[in-house]
Amino acid sequence: MNPKTHRLAYIDWMRGLACVFMFEVHCYDAWLRPQARSGKFFWYSQFFGSLPAPLFLFLAGVSFAFVTERMRQKGIAAPRIASATILRGAQIFVLGLLFRLQEFLLGYPWAPRTDLLRVDILNMIGLSLMLIGVLCYLSTESAGLLPAGRTRSSEVGQDWRATLLRRWNEALALLVAAAIVLFTPPLWTTHQPRWLPWYLESYVNGVHTFANPQPWLFPVFPWAAFAFIGLAAGFLLVSPWAQSHEFAIVSFLGAGGAVLLVSMGAVSALARRFYAVYDFWHTSPDFFLGRVGVLFLLLPLSYAWCRWGWGRRGLRPLIELGQASLLVYWLHIEFVYGRFSILGKGAQSIPAATAGLAVICAAMVALAVMRNRVRGRGLRGLMFWSRVQPAAPPVVAGKGA
Repeated sequence: MNPKTHRLAYIDWMRGLACVFMFEVHCYDAWLRPQARSGKFFWYSQFFGSLPAPLFLFLAGVSFAFVTERMRQKGIAAPRIASATILRGAQIFVLGLLFRLQEFLLGYPWAPRTDLLRVDILNMIGLSLMLIGVLCYLSTESAGLLPAGRTRSSEVGQDWRATLLRRWNEALALLVAAAIVLFTPPLWTTHQPRWLPWYLESYVNGVHTFANPQPWLFPVFPWAAFAFIGLAAGFLLVSPWAQSHEFAIVSFLGAGGAVLLVSMGAVSALARRFYAVYDFWHTSPDFFLGRVGVLFLLLPLSYAWCRWGWGRRGLRPLIELGQASLLVYWLHIEFVYGRFSILGKGAQSIPAATAGLAVICAAMVALAVMRNRVRGRGLRGLMFWSRVQPAAPPVVAGKGA
């Protein structure tokens, strides 16, 4: 499937899967009563909470690579590409601020004013995209490979320059991701930038208004690293060879994910010796590599499901969710954590919370289907009973009528 004209179904499917994991962890966290939080069920339900944010950030980086490559192929100059992509990141960042404002107003007068500047996942997606836009611009300028407009060079020369630029982008993205991961432990513990105001330090380590970083926030260290990993993977997936050998390239990434999972033990041993404070669940390089390994393993599975399975047939609930992920994220929070929660918070049994989760999933899928049908087609998109009449074939000269 060509990223110039089509969304990659398996990317939307993975984003939809992230939405389902997000619903699951939020619903059980918000609704289960204290007695239901002490067993293995709650632990496993929250364990899956370590996947949605990495998935969203990783897929944002992948999509960014597709968009950037498409603009480069059109001959658009590097400054224009940078301004367009950075602006998109800024829009998402502003949406994150507006989301925090909405939560504050709906929670008034109980919500603290400091929550207005809390670093949430939308803030981090927007900021990561802006940082990626800067990186892609600097890499293009430093390589000096992309001309300001369309070039008259030979096709072979253009292909060579484009390939080299993609490889350069991949290398820089991996280098930045590695730097973020390696600097995360000291920035959370022994070298916290306390000289910064708390609302700026929060973007470094998620300290917010507390003495120590909070694991439920989404600072640059380590979360932005997932977006840069996605950028590197995206430029690999968008190459001409990968487009003609899609399953081979996603299988290669899946095998790389398995290697990362196997290497966690060795990386853990090194990290314990290198860092003064070791925290596996929040700052360790080995847990980061483990989550990246899972993301890579999901690529061939989602690709196979969407190409040969039922992923693109019928209702396609995960693909529908993936194409409306921002909308369902925004709204489900209010019906789970917010004032309009469909169940009493902190007072439900496991079966009751599971039933509520099923309602949330069904409602969000229905909302996503409506949004995807209406988008660009108006209310006519909701008329599922109508069928588009195929256009009459053109009359070819010389053929009898």
